[in-house]
Amino acid sequence: MVPILVLLVLSSGFAIFSVIAGSLTGPKRFNRAKLSSYECGIEPTPQAFRGHKFPVKYYLTAMLFIVFDIEIIFLYPWAVAFDKLGLFGLIEMLTFILSVFVVYAYVWRRGGLDWD
Repeated sequence: MVPILVLLVLSSGFAIFSVIAGSLTGPKRFNRAKLSSYECGIEPTPQAFRGHKFPVKYYLTAMLFIVFDIEIIFLYPWAVAFDKLGLFGLIEMLTFILSVFVVYAYVWRRGGLDWD
């Protein structure tokens, strides 16, 4: 418990120090380009502010990223404890990976990964 608290205090202290040091030592020259939102070098469009909605494709892509990212998070502990889990752990992980691949194939066939 103590090492976790020490890590929490050190990381919080470093984060606070970095924010304060950056605001004190950084340049204070603001212009229109710096104050606008960043959209990969493209001039920002005010569509969302005029009442237009973002295409659903943005939200679907974000949800797919989260689902497949969580799959990787579940694979790490399994890989670390692979020796101790035995055949049961192998079968459980193969079932999990198979179910994720079925979803991946479904999304791919439906065109969820196309950027058109």
